[in-house]
Parts: sequence; C-alpha cells; structure tokens
Amino acid sequence: MKTIDRKIISQLVIDGRTTYKDLGKIVGYSIMGAKNRVDRLLKEQAIKVSAQMNVKYFGICMAVVLMEMEKWEDTCRLLERFKECPRIVYIFTTTGGYNVVALVIAEDKDTLESIAFGRCSIRSGKGIRRSEFYPVRDIYYSPFLPIRENLTHKGLTLAPCKVDCVSCERYVSKKCVGCPSTKHYRGSL
Repeated sequence: MKTIDRKIISQLVIDGRTTYKDLGKIVGYSIMGAKNRVDRLLKEQAIKVSAQMNVKYFGICMAVVLMEMEKWEDTCRLLERFKECPRIVYIFTTTGGYNVVALVIAEDKDTLESIAFGRCSIRSGKGIRRSEFYPVRDIYYSPFLPIRENLTHKGLTLAPCKVDCVSCERYVSKKCVGCPSTKHYRGSL
C-alpha cells in the first residue's frame, strides 16, 4: 500500500466525511488529486465508506459465539441460513478447534439469551459439535460497528433463518423482542 493511500485511509477511518480539501492538505495533493485518489480506492474496492453504529449509544448487547462444526457442508448450511440475519455483525471461519466465530447483537440481555439458546440461535443448527457463547462486557478503542441495519424492518412473516417468532415461547413470554426483519418485531433496531 502506498503511503498516500495509507494516509487517506487513516483519515477516513477517523472521519469518513473528511472533505477532499482536508484530505488534500493531509497528503499534499490538490482537492481534485485527493478526490481522484479516493475515487480510485473506491472503484478498486480497496475501501468502502459507510456508517457504523455506536453500540454504547444505542445500548446494544453483544456476544462472541464460537462453534466447532463437524463438516464443511454444515458450515456452508449455517452461513447460508444466517446470511440475511440482522443480528450477526461478523462471522468468520477459522482453522482452530472452533472453526466458526461470530459476533452477534441484541437490544437487551433477555434477547441476547434467546440468541444463545433459542430456536433462532446460531448455535441451533445441524452439525455443530460444540459451541461457546460469551456475552461481551466492555468494548474498547471504538464502540462503532457495522450493524446491518439494512436487513431490519423488512416486514417478513418468518425470520431469515426460517424461525417463526410468534410461535417461540421466549417471544410470547416477552423475553425476546423477536427478529428485526419481521413484522412481529418489538425492538429498537
């Protein structure tokens, strides 16, 4: 990576709304030079400028989920099942004992518990040999995460993972706000 690109990216990480004029001053380019450099980075998909949500501001609860999958086919099925889930911020495959790691979110601790143990839990799929669920206590350095807000408020009857919130005991007993993608959702995302 070139030094100029690194400086531009560093500034955009701090403030994605930095003007081309200010970027130009930082890297010693004209406004158009800075704009052209950013446009090239965007066109090459080297960077993406987008909004991230402050989880502290919105009171969002998080957890890290570790899973050991039996077979690659099981991993593929899990990835497909949850690809449109607004509660999953990140999901990774790894080469360790736990070969799938996810960062999940919820509006409150009860709903986070539903994500840990309910029918809609990422841990409820076929082929999961073992799993661990770790609620996040504190977040350091940056509270901003790319919450997939674009997947919420779709008015679906069933959640993207094919679970019906209305028939879920935790939803009925008001221990879960439901899936943000469904018309039954009672939460704040």
